[in-house]
Amino acid sequence: MKNRDIYLNQLIKFKDKKLIKVITGLRRSGKSTLLSLFENHLITSGVDRNHIIRMNFESFEFDEITNYKELHEYINKRILDPNKRHYILLDEVQQVSSWERVINSFFVDANVDIFITGSNAYLLSSELSTLLSGRYVEIKMQPLSFKEYLEFLDSDKEMSLQEKFNQYLEYGGLPTIVELLDNPDTIGPFLEGIYNTVLMKDVIERNGVRDAALLESILKFIAANIGSIVSTKKISDYLTSSGRKTTSDTIDNYMKMLENAFIIYKANRYDLKGKMFLKTLEKYYIVDIGIRNKLIGLRNTDYGHVLENIVYLELLRRGYEVTIGKIGSLEVDFVASKPNEKIYYQVSATIMDEKTRERELRPLESISDNYPKYILTMDQTVFNDYSGIRVKNIIDFLLE
Repeated sequence: MKNRDIYLNQLIKFKDKKLIKVITGLRRSGKSTLLSLFENHLITSGVDRNHIIRMNFESFEFDEITNYKELHEYINKRILDPNKRHYILLDEVQQVSSWERVINSFFVDANVDIFITGSNAYLLSSELSTLLSGRYVEIKMQPLSFKEYLEFLDSDKEMSLQEKFNQYLEYGGLPTIVELLDNPDTIGPFLEGIYNTVLMKDVIERNGVRDAALLESILKFIAANIGSIVSTKKISDYLTSSGRKTTSDTIDNYMKMLENAFIIYKANRYDLKGKMFLKTLEKYYIVDIGIRNKLIGLRNTDYGHVLENIVYLELLRRGYEVTIGKIGSLEVDFVASKPNEKIYYQVSATIMDEKTRERELRPLESISDNYPKYILTMDQTVFNDYSGIRVKNIIDFLLE
């Protein structure tokens, strides 16, 4: 197992704190492996194996545990000494009906530390959030960052950094991809399998979707338009031109379902002058570039928007709240905020052309505050400062 330190360290930090640890994220992004890494950490730090209760509800071993009473009975039998702390690690727990009641019961009454994973945001919008308001912490897991991807690769591969980055842009960062690189023909079917499973289990079955073809058309539209302003009307017009009639409400509902399955992410727009969020014309990004490329192919790909998608996800990984900045008629690609920090980013494949450079600089120059401002680009240049606006290579940024 390769380490995922960025997430493992969060679990270790919250160990034995009176909070339920909830790991969310796309299927096959590494949540089960993370629990295994944490289980190993517990054992090496002296926890008795018998005090670790590990269950994966996608495994046939637990196929017969379908409701909360059976789950409660199983865990109760495994708690051998009520005076000793036990660690409960549950994978894809949403497969068990009314599982929240069990979690709440042990959390309140037993000497336990609870860690659960789930592939759907409904995990937290369900009864759990009502029962455990303020008593859980969410750890949002994503596919491999480029830095993690390099760590997963065999270091003896004779490839340049740029070649590895191109590979990452083509195949994406799902951890299994790295194991398939020796046989690239297997990558397409793998990505298709993930995509179909996520769509079927976490969206269509979960929500009782009646029109799967419409759902897929909406997702393909978003995949083709990452980094562009997307509105319900725009999608509706596209569908109508393709001979599909639907309503705005249906489109809104389907997009919410895709968000809840962690397939797409919505970036809201923020008026930097008016200091308020704008309710329309959001941008969407896709959780994994490999899945996006499988959906719509590599042709006609806007390289700048793909880079934007990579940067957006990286900022989320680093714990920022990320919005699109509006300043008058101009737009800043990303405003990355933490409680005591704010950074502005423009993303552009290149700014070697003077007109492009001016276009990218203009929004940042219009911002009157003194927070850091960056243009991220694939250029390799010694000119890295324009009146205090820093220019940084995207690969260098990703490897910080």
